[in-house]
Amino acid sequence: MSILEVNNLEKSYGKVKALKGISFQVEEGEVYGFIGPNGAGKTTAIRTLLGILKADSGEAKVFGLDSWNDAIEIHKRIAYVPGEVNLWPNLTGGEVIDFYMNLRNENNQTKKNELIKKFDLDPTKKCRSYSKGNRQKVSLISALVSDADIYILDEPTSGLDPLMEKTFQQAIMDLKKQGKSIFLSSHILSEVEKLCDRLSIIREGEIIESGSLDDLRHLTRTNIKLETKKEIKGLNKLKGVYDLHIDNKKYSFQIDTDEFSKIIKYVSEYDVVKLESSPPTLEELFMIHYERKS
Repeated sequence: MSILEVNNLEKSYGKVKALKGISFQVEEGEVYGFIGPNGAGKTTAIRTLLGILKADSGEAKVFGLDSWNDAIEIHKRIAYVPGEVNLWPNLTGGEVIDFYMNLRNENNQTKKNELIKKFDLDPTKKCRSYSKGNRQKVSLISALVSDADIYILDEPTSGLDPLMEKTFQQAIMDLKKQGKSIFLSSHILSEVEKLCDRLSIIREGEIIESGSLDDLRHLTRTNIKLETKKEIKGLNKLKGVYDLHIDNKKYSFQIDTDEFSKIIKYVSEYDVVKLESSPPTLEELFMIHYERKS
């Protein structure tokens, strides 16, 4: 069942079209990645979903409710981390977390204290003294402590160090085990690759590809490392071979998925000593799809 649904959503700022008829669905219990560079339209899409912005046309629904008309009802069941975190400077981090918990009528102090410890946050400091990373921690803890039906996270690890990024990733894994839904907007490809079941790639307000990571990998090339006893002749002329590098009977290249069996059959005639194949990383996929649309 779709917990979040976007159909042909359009939004403009004057003459600039930020969203150009985008569509996607987030199913219940999945982690959905929404990736693209800064300025691609990710935050505009999220603000429209939250009812902060009104779409020019199209449809945005959460829990089957209209994002603009039913925003108050929707917000009762979601947790949100914005891309840019602004906190009340005179309050402590702990007071901000408690404030958000009170808004949701929640009082799980054990969970709150566990998250504060995991994210290594000093909750007694005033927010004005926090670094960007610590402000991000306050926002994350405020969201993660809640028992929401969907967590909408816009660049949630911005400003966090690698150790805290791992803590965040583990927290998302824990939510997924509980059957929660997560909508994760990010330009950090490794983060999306580790966490997401499905994803959409957005560029200049348009979704250029959607699907599972395996779906997207099926559309592109496989990395091959190969060592043979005999020198392979004519490898660079084979259909589907790209980026060939040769070092004394050691070969590295990429091949189109459709040509995989033919190429492997060809090279097997040269006494293969070692063969490694690996799917492309999300970063490679991302660049390939962007290049195709250029």
